[in-house]
Amino acid sequence: MFNEDELLKADEVAKIIGKSKRVAYEIMDEKDFPLIRIRRSKRVLKSDFFEWLRQSRFNT
Repeated sequence: MFNEDELLKADEVAKIIGKSKRVAYEIMDEKDFPLIRIRRSKRVLKSDFFEWLRQSRFNT
């Protein structure tokens, strides 16, 4: 079986951070966010998202 890092969608990001899907998309559009574009879809590797979240906690 293929064992790669899970890709998160905006609704999953929203659920993790406790915000709306719209806010998740705004965050995903930030310059330093580790966004992956697949055609018109926006995704983020789960490990990259949590690393970004840890780092952004110290940069605010």
